[in-house]
Amino acid sequence: MPDQVPEPVKEERLARLQAAITAGAYEFNKASVGRRTEILLERPGRKPGQLIGKTPWLQSAVVEIPGARIGDLIAVEITAGQPNSVEAVPLSLPAERTAA
Repeated sequence: MPDQVPEPVKEERLARLQAAITAGAYEFNKASVGRRTEILLERPGRKPGQLIGKTPWLQSAVVEIPGARIGDLIAVEITAGQPNSVEAVPLSLPAERTAA
């Protein structure tokens, strides 16, 4: 097709866009330190005892919280911003579960 942007130009533009998105996400994650929010626990983390949840801003949040399970909604404080996630500490433990 005539008048197409050359492939090297497209690749360079895409790389610049991805770098800008990554830098913006990292800055947002770092600016979130100290924020208190709730996270929905979604899956186990890489290390034993870790769980990963999502903040209301769709950041992945890594937390260690005994007794928590996937699907719990946990109050946390964000303590560190990483390039692709935030680290958090629990503000409370999950509610005691009763047998149904």
